[in-house]
Amino acid sequence: MESLQSLESIENWPVPTAAAAVVRADGGLAGSHGPVDHRFPLASVTKPLAAYAALVAYEEGAIELDEPAGPEGSTVRHLLAHTSGLAFDEHRAMAAAGDRRLYSNAGFEVLGDHIAKATGIPFAEYLHQAVFEPLGMKSTTLEGSPAKDGVSTVADLVRFAAELQAPRLLDPRTVAEAVSVVHPGRKGVLPGYGHQSPNDWGLGFEIRDGKSPHWTGSASSPRTFGHFGQSGTFLWVDPDARVACVALTDRAFGPWAVEAWPAFTDGVLAELTRSR
Repeated sequence: MESLQSLESIENWPVPTAAAAVVRADGGLAGSHGPVDHRFPLASVTKPLAAYAALVAYEEGAIELDEPAGPEGSTVRHLLAHTSGLAFDEHRAMAAAGDRRLYSNAGFEVLGDHIAKATGIPFAEYLHQAVFEPLGMKSTTLEGSPAKDGVSTVADLVRFAAELQAPRLLDPRTVAEAVSVVHPGRKGVLPGYGHQSPNDWGLGFEIRDGKSPHWTGSASSPRTFGHFGQSGTFLWVDPDARVACVALTDRAFGPWAVEAWPAFTDGVLAELTRSR
């Protein structure tokens, strides 16, 4: 395995503990740095994992993406795409389904309950059976809300990042739909970065497009997708660069991350380009 020197820059981040890794589209590990087996709270990086379980439930026939779920007029697709109208952290509707991009933890909690009812399996257990176990993510657990209470390691999330690039658990066409814009043109707030117009999302995955400011780098392609968490964590996949990156820390997201993460991403992409 080659070593990426750009990953070593996490040592300069003002955090107690950090680990990062890069995985190529063929599943090969391009490099890692830090304690990759240390378990970190994921915060909202939990959402892509929960979304993937929802897509497994869809392919198994337990749910349909366009069946009712959540507030009146909302569907599973709306919940995944943050267009259900539900408030951020409250189970109350603030807009009609499909009208606005309202980033919602409550929406993912409703989604988890909906899947548990449809499958007869508690959502945390379903997520384990559908995603963690088949991908060998032995150190990953959901310890509460499917919106924000996952705990994992860089080593485990690299497995998930590889899956996103070369799906084995899902039909690649399902993943392609999940990382394409759903309900295009919707404005909204990207937490930590303010209003974005448009604020594009797929099914549980944020899509970079032309957003500015953004937590990925200036060199990241518009098709880059992923998620970051308020616990100082992120996972992105750049399909054009054919690479994915995971970074986990134990310091809450803040100005330090706004400054450090884009430069880190640009450094990783630049080094990978030089090495080809």
